[in-house]
Amino acid sequence: MQRILRSQQWFGRKGKDGFIYRAWMKNQGIPSYEFEGKPVIGICNTWSELTPCNAHLRELAESVKRGVSEAGGFPVEFPVMSLGETLIKPTAMLYRNQVSMDVEESIRANPVDGVVLLCGCDKTTPALVMGASSVNLPSIVVSGGPMLTGKYKGKDIGTSDLWRFTADHKAGMMTDEEFATAEAAMCRSRGHCAVMGTASSMACMVESLGLSLPQNAAIPAADARRKVLAQLSGKRIVEMVKEDLKLSDILTRKAFENAIMVNAAIGGSTNFIIHLLAIAGRIGVPLTIEDFDKVSAPIPLMANLQPAGAFFMEDLFYAGGLPAVLKELDGFLHGDCVTANGRTIRDNYKEAECYNRNVIATIAHPFNDNTALAVLRGNICENGAVIKPSAASPHLLQHSGKAVVFENIEDYKKRIDDPDLPVDEHSVLVLKSVGPKGYPGMPEVGNMTLPRKLLEQGVKDIVRVSDGRMSGTGFGTVVLHVSPEAVLGGNFSVIETGDIITIDVPARSLNVDLTDEELNRRKQKRKSRPAVAERGYVNLYINHVEQAHLGADLDFLKGGSGSEVLRDSH
Repeated sequence: MQRILRSQQWFGRKGKDGFIYRAWMKNQGIPSYEFEGKPVIGICNTWSELTPCNAHLRELAESVKRGVSEAGGFPVEFPVMSLGETLIKPTAMLYRNQVSMDVEESIRANPVDGVVLLCGCDKTTPALVMGASSVNLPSIVVSGGPMLTGKYKGKDIGTSDLWRFTADHKAGMMTDEEFATAEAAMCRSRGHCAVMGTASSMACMVESLGLSLPQNAAIPAADARRKVLAQLSGKRIVEMVKEDLKLSDILTRKAFENAIMVNAAIGGSTNFIIHLLAIAGRIGVPLTIEDFDKVSAPIPLMANLQPAGAFFMEDLFYAGGLPAVLKELDGFLHGDCVTANGRTIRDNYKEAECYNRNVIATIAHPFNDNTALAVLRGNICENGAVIKPSAASPHLLQHSGKAVVFENIEDYKKRIDDPDLPVDEHSVLVLKSVGPKGYPGMPEVGNMTLPRKLLEQGVKDIVRVSDGRMSGTGFGTVVLHVSPEAVLGGNFSVIETGDIITIDVPARSLNVDLTDEELNRRKQKRKSRPAVAERGYVNLYINHVEQAHLGADLDFLKGGSGSEVLRDSH
């Protein structure tokens, strides 16, 4: 028996209701046969000229439409709020949950049978997947792809080099002219960051979860094969609708574990944790911050990509793409997980080949034995904190030093380059009040630029701890996502300059050398922080956002409402 398409609740109606639904759509020049039982495919587009990473997605949507039409579907493109990490203030993360609401309600409220999610820049990918998961229709992801590798003075460069250039410029080792030249040379094509930053980590996440076609993660945005993949995805989503292959069929517990293992192997962003937790909360898969450490522990770093390595996403694609990495992980992955193309993930990678072992190492001889992510516990972070050991300095993974505390981002900016700042290479920089509620929005400021006087001495890295996040393009011995955040009044909120902080990554611990009695005495003296927003979305966010160890979603968005529209206005 043929399943009745969801869209026919709109376009298949008789009388006044059907007349209204079809007639107003026809003002776009759509012929009648498009409404006669074809699967209607929504193309959720985060195109925006204010999101440079996604500025080519309007063109990519045309390729998707060709595929949908080719397969007998009816494509309809719709916009949602776009998040560009490069321009949005105070941080794109503040609006991730808002976009997820936009996506969820746009899908549920409209006559679509399946959805193609067009995304690229960091927060657009998790926001779209979160929103779509709460509706649970057949959905497929098409990423915008990484930009071509930058070129500067005969060397390959990418976004991770921005931090090096900034430090060199601050220390007087790079002139204004050289800084401007590098700026013009880094982003030389369409696409998102060329390194294994958050955008690339998210593209790898959706491919390892099974939400995209193979090779989605690494095809450069400027490569014609990106358009081919988009067209094939458009074709495939029509088939997924006919098969009723929904997100809940793909996003199983095993699929989440696969994604965690892959993120470890590629040296993915620490932001991966916070986004995957939020997606799991929407689709209803139990997942905790401890799972990331446990599942990723046996996986070494295999992809030699910046910021933890030397190469770029373009190189990863030429070396065989993510399928070549997956094949190396065959002994660890759940190979029977179904993916968007209807095949198992093992079927998708079993014929993959690696063409450059300098870029993709083997399990037997990995690029780095350190795992990509570790979860720390201790009296500083009662609910956990995260670090990226593969991008840290080995000599600092076990370290004790005196804290240099900044109460907020303004305090940091005001004092970091003060010649009298009591800091040396053994110190631990502590930045408070940059968590989900405290900033608000949890900005990417955790990899604090070092004090000028240390940079001038040639110091490249010291331990840094915050309740904020770090760009996936960043690196260093940086502890992030401290939970509970400072504004909630936990132990982290009362750390003072001069306190001894000890980090022990092998032991997964982070502690301040203070007794419980002293911590409690300080907390009793601590003054509460007033709300920073009196109205609007930001007020809603502050009052309802969960902590980092839970995914920083809004508490009332957990789970989903499905695809049924309970009332009809006509």
